Amino acid sequence: MREFMDITKALADETRVRALMALEEGELCVCQLIELLELAPSTVSKHMAILRQARLVEARKEGRWIYYRWPAGKKASHVASALEWLRENLRDDQRIRADRKHLKAIIKLAPEELCRRQTAGA
Repeated sequence: MREFMDITKALADETRVRALMALEEGELCVCQLIELLELAPSTVSKHMAILRQARLVEARKEGRWIYYRWPAGKKASHVASALEWLRENLRDDQRIRADRKHLKAIIKLAPEELCRRQTAGA
């Protein structure tokens, strides 16, 4: 029951759903997510912690940067089902399509430069 509640809590917020859908295409640096979601780093980190607790995302640290992705390999069936449900139901959502378009521009920027800009307060 706890795992189910963690997933439903994680999916009950539009920002977290947007972050999950952005990760559908592949791994992103937290700086890229901050740029996409247009939120403070601490707010994005809190959202990502909730998604990690629900096991909807995995994270890895590389130097100073943290990268997020959908779970690799064998995921628990309830996690796989939740991610597939999102994919099916939000594929044509207007907000998700706009995020994908914005993300294409963000990905063209070097993650290191984005991260430096954000930590410098630019």
